[in-house]
Amino acid sequence: MQKQNITINFDSLYDGKIIKGIAGFYYVFVEDLGIVSCKARGEFRNRRLKPLVGDMVLIKILDASAMTGSIEDILPRKNTLIRPAAANIDQAVVVFAMAKPEPHLNLLDRFLIIMKKQNVPVVILFNKTDLDEKNRVAYFRKIYEDCGYKTLDMVARDGVNIHMLSEIITGKTTVLAGPSGVGKSTIMNLCQPEANMETGEISRKIGRGKNTTRHTELVYVKKNTYLLDTPGFSSLYLDDIEPEDLISCYSEFEKHEALCRFGGCSHIKEKECGVKAALAKGIIYQERYDNYCKLYEEINSRKKY
Repeated sequence: MQKQNITINFDSLYDGKIIKGIAGFYYVFVEDLGIVSCKARGEFRNRRLKPLVGDMVLIKILDASAMTGSIEDILPRKNTLIRPAAANIDQAVVVFAMAKPEPHLNLLDRFLIIMKKQNVPVVILFNKTDLDEKNRVAYFRKIYEDCGYKTLDMVARDGVNIHMLSEIITGKTTVLAGPSGVGKSTIMNLCQPEANMETGEISRKIGRGKNTTRHTELVYVKKNTYLLDTPGFSSLYLDDIEPEDLISCYSEFEKHEALCRFGGCSHIKEKECGVKAALAKGIIYQERYDNYCKLYEEINSRKKY
């Protein structure tokens, strides 16, 4: 991502992608140039349009030696995520470890719900499978593959299956997310060994150390391929999810709802319920159903106050 030895035309606009935004500065990656530190034109504030990480923009170079510029236009967005705040995301890879820390399927389901509500496809990556003393990874993969999700297992520390992850992310902008300690940094460095160097470069530009609060940022991997690095999460609140929305997020329930006696069945207390009948037959996984019940109760409790 170093600046190439090319002639810069100060009258031209260059297209790039915002990889990080801090304190009014936006760091834009331009192919063949590298990172350009930009301020956004005031007109964006007047239009109530805030640049986001992931935005494709047109910039003007103001100082070639300092690599500074201005954002002249924000190109139309394919999508906009609320959590994390980003634009033009193609998919999410959510990372969970099989040990250290223990996998938390309720937390995983929360993330899947949030991504489904934002129409972002998800790949579930189970890392640290070498520590899987209970041999659960095959079962966990089956649970979520049967629900329609792609899954992958890795030992990122040893680079096991990194070639499979590389195929998944090539040509896409991918959110890399998961709880703290599951190996996201190791995976990021496998995909792009210069990631730490680039983060340090930006830190020096803005006068901050590496150990300050993490910000969402894109890491350039190769042409048209980016990873969105996000801070580790320990909890996810479903603040904007209604009970009926939750039901639609458990896609494996859908084909059994026709057998529910009552319209608008919650699949919890009703006696004649197609979903509970499928659960009793082992067609629906107990882990998924238990998480659904807990989240449904959480949402209903929130609505009472």
